[in-house]
Amino acid sequence: MTTPMPAEISHRSKEPTVVEIDGFRGRLISANHADYDSARAVWNGAIDRRPHLIARCIGTADVIAAVRFARDRDLEIAIRGGGHNVAGTAVCDGGVVIDLSAMRGVRVDPTARRTWVQAGALWGDVDHETQAHGLATTGGIVSHTGVAGLTLGGGVGWLMRKHGLTVDNLLAVDVVTADGELLRASRDEHPDLFWALQGGGGNFGVVTSFEFRLHPIGPTVLAGPILWDATDAGEVLRFYRDFIRDAPDELGTVVRFGAAPPLPVIPEDLHWRPVVMVGTCYAGPIEDGERLLRPLRTSRTPLIDLVGPAPYVGFQSALDSTVVHGWNYYWKSTHLPELRDDLIGVIAEHAFSCASPRSYAAMFHLKGAVSRVAEGGTAFGNRQASHAITLDAVWRSGEDFGDRDTAWTRGFFTALGSFRQGVYVNFLGGDEDPDRVREAYGDSVYDRLVDVKTKYDPDNVFHHNQNIRPDAGTRMSGASRARRH
Repeated sequence: MTTPMPAEISHRSKEPTVVEIDGFRGRLISANHADYDSARAVWNGAIDRRPHLIARCIGTADVIAAVRFARDRDLEIAIRGGGHNVAGTAVCDGGVVIDLSAMRGVRVDPTARRTWVQAGALWGDVDHETQAHGLATTGGIVSHTGVAGLTLGGGVGWLMRKHGLTVDNLLAVDVVTADGELLRASRDEHPDLFWALQGGGGNFGVVTSFEFRLHPIGPTVLAGPILWDATDAGEVLRFYRDFIRDAPDELGTVVRFGAAPPLPVIPEDLHWRPVVMVGTCYAGPIEDGERLLRPLRTSRTPLIDLVGPAPYVGFQSALDSTVVHGWNYYWKSTHLPELRDDLIGVIAEHAFSCASPRSYAAMFHLKGAVSRVAEGGTAFGNRQASHAITLDAVWRSGEDFGDRDTAWTRGFFTALGSFRQGVYVNFLGGDEDPDRVREAYGDSVYDRLVDVKTKYDPDNVFHHNQNIRPDAGTRMSGASRARRH
């Protein structure tokens, strides 16, 4: 009887046989493991990939061991934090998933207003700990979004106009490079790498922990949505445009176009009715927010006004049930300028033409602190845009909306063509033209990212992402070049 060699994967079968990784203390999940299907599933149920091995790490040493294991065997690497990216980049076919989901620790220093967060944490984990001290940092609009993915792409959320993007509050990271080396990156240590990680995605290594700046927020804020009938979309958007033009940075808003979700706070007679919903969060004194929002709340007689004092933690999770794990998602996205009348006309014409009651479009108001950081100050690009819009086809398995609403998103996106001003890299889907990655950054930032990529990952080991390719002159084997490019 032949004893299998440790740390070897059989190449005669698509399934791993005996797998061991020297120095690895977490769980190794291969295709014959009872948890394999649940471990390879990500937020977007339309993604169905089968990795050879899922290495569920419990610490940075495990990450180092997993990177070295995969590199030694020339295996594809995917990195999973929260698994929430719509393109499904957290899981690959036939390679190794470095799964950080067991690394969810959060530590807060309320005096220094700092928090240290492991890379598998979700934003709900961070808010839970920081709000115990009345502190927060910009962290998305859904609590089950992963900290790592959102941060590395930039970090759009309710607090961004007042306190900047998530990357604008990033102070340092621990990162495992393609060589399996652990580095600390900050403004003072490996500043080029730190700059690239402030918006450049997972292209440069596996970040295992983050240090963030915190701000006094809550624990009670003035927040909530206001709903109008879809037939009023044009008038609502014109008023909204004028209203936000001079709005203070404390006000964050997101406009949602679609059927009213069946949330407990929304009366049943409004469930699934096509509506324009303006979500609001005021990062300042509640009485100031009440005065500021009064004109918006009384414009054109809303169907319902749900703005009021609310726990920040509760508000951050209020939309969780509208973007459920395992549903199917297909997105197109772009940045937009200020809402001119012709742009409003395009949005009003297309926004409610989807077939699935779960599909929607969402438009995020940027500006404020986002635009006050100079272009190139971080790797996040297109900071002068006024809005980011996502066109989101959503359907459940067994429903026949997928083809129709995928076509809806593409048609809507095409109609917005003359207004496009770049794109947020975290909103890119899995079938994008590769040139859209350059579009997410602009030429000068993208070229600088290529330089950093070439320095830290010349073989493009970390390419299962919205990929920034290293300079073509770097050394790489022919087989690796064919696979990785």
